[in-house]
Amino acid sequence: MNIVVLCGGISTEREISITSGSMVCAGLREYGHNAVMLDVYFGNDDLDVFEKAEKEYDIRKEKEIIQSYTEKIEEEQKTRTLFFGKNVIALCQKADIVFMALHGKYGEDGLCQAAFDLNGIKYTGSGYLASAIGMDKGATKQMFKGFGVPTPDSLWLKKTDEFDTHRLKAKYPVVVKACNGGSSVGVYIVQNEEDFNEAVENCFKLDDEILIEKYVKGREFSVGVLSGKALPIVEIIPKNGWYDYKNKYEAGATEDVCPAHLSVELTEKMQKIAEQACDAIGVVAYARADILMDQDENMYCLEVNTLPGMTPTSLVPMEAKAIGFDFPELCNMLVELSLEKYQ
Repeated sequence: MNIVVLCGGISTEREISITSGSMVCAGLREYGHNAVMLDVYFGNDDLDVFEKAEKEYDIRKEKEIIQSYTEKIEEEQKTRTLFFGKNVIALCQKADIVFMALHGKYGEDGLCQAAFDLNGIKYTGSGYLASAIGMDKGATKQMFKGFGVPTPDSLWLKKTDEFDTHRLKAKYPVVVKACNGGSSVGVYIVQNEEDFNEAVENCFKLDDEILIEKYVKGREFSVGVLSGKALPIVEIIPKNGWYDYKNKYEAGATEDVCPAHLSVELTEKMQKIAEQACDAIGVVAYARADILMDQDENMYCLEVNTLPGMTPTSLVPMEAKAIGFDFPELCNMLVELSLEKYQ
């Protein structure tokens, strides 16, 4: 198949997206597909890229070209009114499917998915509505509560709301997070009122809505879900601190144990919560749920990532490997599962 691997963009997770995109492109080409990388914001001048890529395609060079665009974003945004780069829609329409390797705003939030739906473009992963809900931690919380998915207590706060810290029922520490963000960007664990006020201010710089969440001290887990069925569980053990942006993407910063050391009963319980969480927001094909378990073995789902990372340290590839799927096979499987929603 001719496949566009869409990456880049203008979110805070641009570089992670480019890494995911290059890995996926390599995996799909190794499997036998004619895959090409495409920066969603800068596009490509060449409409014949598929024809040329059948003969020769240098992923490393293409990755470097896309990375070089990063320094141009600020200048481009001063004059640009359109989000999609040159020939992006046309090239995506030429493809049999678009592999969504985008992360963060204007990628995971359903906007690209909605535009593709209007233009008859097939793409991997969930549709625009599930993507939008999954990206918005406040909306996700509401869906979890409606579907009975266990999740930490929280307050959903808008920038225009008047807020008094006495409304906090939970004692410090608490977690303050921007509603729309990923890779733990804009997430703070705060210990006192001074840190709290600073965290709120910083989060409102990133988003107009924030969550103030009860802090749950415990073990951290990730559960990939493919076509409604949970994969083996990964336990994430950061060597320092918690599973923040640095620990997510710096090789060797965490110890990832897969399958996690849990009893059969706890494993099945956690996998069921992950499946329910994905079902609650309407996930299609694949996603990843993040779950905490406290010392009393109570489990809390934090969020669902509708476009999980596909980098060398990402968790879904690790979980798939635990049941015998190598990276190219996983990439192809995600394409096949995603195509089912168009049948």
